[in-house]
Amino acid sequence: MKTCLVVDDSKVIRKVARHILETLDFSVREACDGREALDACLESAPDVILLDWNMPVMSGMEFLQALRASDIASRPKVVFCTTENGMSYIRAAIEAGADEYVMKPFDRDTLESKLQIVGLA
Repeated sequence: MKTCLVVDDSKVIRKVARHILETLDFSVREACDGREALDACLESAPDVILLDWNMPVMSGMEFLQALRASDIASRPKVVFCTTENGMSYIRAAIEAGADEYVMKPFDRDTLESKLQIVGLA
């Protein structure tokens, strides 16, 4: 079974994402900030990470940079999932190592298509 780590400081977003991902046959774990997510990835890397940009403790961008700099054995796909929609944000995310970018609010079809693009749906 494919695995996904949903990283968002909003419990509602995590719950919605979990529901969608489970209907797509993903095993889902959750983290409420980048620090918790990094610890989870170092413990057991998921296939894909659904990542919020704006979070306390460690932002999505800080998490992504730390993840890409780590010596983690596998390289999870990273899909930024955020309200930040400016081209500068999207460009920065891709340059930092994100694989895809999805806008909030999202639905099952949108998320499934992004997962297909990164080769996981």
